[in-house]
Amino acid sequence: MCHLCNYEEILQDSGLEVNANRILILQIIGNSTKPLNAKEILEIISRTQNINSVTVYRILELLVEHKALEKISSGDRSFRFGLAPNKNHQHHPHFYCTKCGNMECLSPEVISINIDSFEKFFSGIIDKTELRLDGICINCLTSKK
Repeated sequence: MCHLCNYEEILQDSGLEVNANRILILQIIGNSTKPLNAKEILEIISRTQNINSVTVYRILELLVEHKALEKISSGDRSFRFGLAPNKNHQHHPHFYCTKCGNMECLSPEVISINIDSFEKFFSGIIDKTELRLDGICINCLTSKK
């Protein structure tokens, strides 16, 4: 959960106009303890208001395009969304459970990658890095299913 983020400021810093639907989607994602897929975001929104699913998908893509959100690939060929790195959120790896499909955020200290060192040997420009570990979560390991 993020009680530190100013979602209006995130939109403004991304060059986007502030509106209620964009703020709502950022709040839902920012208040989640894990990256969410579009279906989960729609389910949360539908508890309090009626919004067209196409509108939600368009907002998500716009927020990713303007680097307010990160689009995170998962092992089930879908995508999850999380806040893009900002002054309150460091870039961090994720764990995807191949059994239950849950994805969770890992502490940035869990795995360190020296991008500066990599860039010395790579002649291109890196726009984004994504690190996802796949395996079986503790809940699935301890369940008797």
